Amino acid sequence: MTLPDRIDPTAPVLLFDSGVGGLTVLREIRQLLPDAPVVYAADNAGLPYGTKTEAQVAARVCGLLGRITERLQPRLVCIACNTASTIALGMVRDVLEIPVVGTVPAIKPAAALTRSGVIGLLGTEATIRQDYVDRLEAEFAQDKTLLRYGAPRLVEAAEAKLRGVTPDPDAVREAVDGLRSMPGGEAMDALVLACTHFPLLADELQAALGPEVRLVHGAEGIARQVARLLAGQMFERARPDLALFTADGPGIASLAPCLESYGLPNIDVFSKR
Repeated sequence: MTLPDRIDPTAPVLLFDSGVGGLTVLREIRQLLPDAPVVYAADNAGLPYGTKTEAQVAARVCGLLGRITERLQPRLVCIACNTASTIALGMVRDVLEIPVVGTVPAIKPAAALTRSGVIGLLGTEATIRQDYVDRLEAEFAQDKTLLRYGAPRLVEAAEAKLRGVTPDPDAVREAVDGLRSMPGGEAMDALVLACTHFPLLADELQAALGPEVRLVHGAEGIARQVARLLAGQMFERARPDLALFTADGPGIASLAPCLESYGLPNIDVFSKR
């Protein structure tokens, strides 16, 4: 979908995730488009997506993005969530009249990096079972071994880290051991972080895996795609950038320092009204 010729320069880029993992994508977008106004929408009321059914995720994501875009009139939506993208990206694009950029597991670059031919993939339980991942594997890693492991505890660990809490080392160890224990796991030399939360734990994962394993995620590529679609557009910040949550609670206040460090000084709760 293409944008009209005249775009309101104050129209924001909307980033959407189930939680705060999409901040890893926002960080890369800021590098390429520092002047672009941004609204970061976190569906904390629906977190986690990885334990929901495909029908539940699709209905929730499409419904929420429909309401949020109607209210905020963004120029582009970036679904900064692998689970939401692998399940609902096509449906969202059918509904919205603006460009929609998704987030998919970085299997293609991992396949180019591996020397052993064994690639790990950490994601939510919902992401790792998707046909979308099957298609990526068939297209880009047909001659490789792809080991998939669902690591829902890493989402909680990443959210805790952003609140200034030491992430649970058992969650990291469980994910690494889960991959290593699979047939061929000891030969793994590339790991796809197929959840935008997981790069927040890159230091912890790298320490557990060792230096011989390369971590791969798609945030830089997503940012480049967003920048390409918005090339030549004018940007103007009429107000400070906003972090928008779907549920209020004490956990939001504890995220405020982190959100401000990502250029999101304002926090609000999205009302369905």
